[in-house]
Amino acid sequence: MTTIFKKPRQLIRIIRGSDTQDGAGVQLTRFIPSHSLPLLDPFLLLDSFRSNNPQDYIAGFPPHPHRGFETVTYLLAGRVRHRDSAGHSGVVEEAGGVQWMTAGRGIEHSEMPEQEQGLLEGFQLWVNLPAAQKMATPCYQEFAPQEIPLEPHENGTRIQVIAGQTACGTRGAVNGISVQPLYLDIALPAGETYQERLASGHNAFIYLISGSLTIAGDKTQNNRIEPRQLGVLSDGDSVVIEANQASRLLLLAGRPIGEPVVRHGPFVMNSTEQIEQAYRDYQAGLFGRLDETPDAVA
Repeated sequence: MTTIFKKPRQLIRIIRGSDTQDGAGVQLTRFIPSHSLPLLDPFLLLDSFRSNNPQDYIAGFPPHPHRGFETVTYLLAGRVRHRDSAGHSGVVEEAGGVQWMTAGRGIEHSEMPEQEQGLLEGFQLWVNLPAAQKMATPCYQEFAPQEIPLEPHENGTRIQVIAGQTACGTRGAVNGISVQPLYLDIALPAGETYQERLASGHNAFIYLISGSLTIAGDKTQNNRIEPRQLGVLSDGDSVVIEANQASRLLLLAGRPIGEPVVRHGPFVMNSTEQIEQAYRDYQAGLFGRLDETPDAVA
């Protein structure tokens, strides 16, 4: 890539994550929210999960509600079957399958690993919705691994474009999201450099799955990211990533919403009153009930 940008971003913070559990005892590592990073607008949550012990994940995420935001499930290994109260069902496939669910005004769903043994690895991201869309009709965008556009480079770099558009013009599978997200899964050979355009003013971070990276342009502090670390980037129009060894990483960016964020459990709204209303609506059955809905293909 020969494009020259004016303001490469710097690495300003490293988040190492904390071990926790969610659902019916699924073991995971949480990077957002954390004590030092409660929110990276519009990103509300990032969980990483990886285990070859079925007891860590097989109970999955039984029926639970959401309102006011979007959930993004991205798998590196394993399979997860999902169902919801709107009649959708399907399977998020291994090695690159993605589901982008807009919960909107409210939905009850479940996510359950299919296999009883073997590796499960992936991520769940929560993306906020602006106030004008928090009560939108729930919907899905779901893609199998072979449906995710691949951008190969001559130096061996390979980019799975989940959302957004790269500087080379490859458009992601997911589209129509209000915060204009960029979501890339990048495999970078040892010793190679990758440069990507990032919209100025959008918040951005890197999660390193494996390898070792240096963020170019940062000469004033430690600018190295190691595996299972999240690196928050400063503002700018691009990022320059150097692979100290063969590396795989996620690069995410999104337009900040800049509105009040009030969250409680599975609901994210703009006020406490809206959270209380969400609980009342759910208890009144206005989200539908998963156990009353027959399976249907999403």
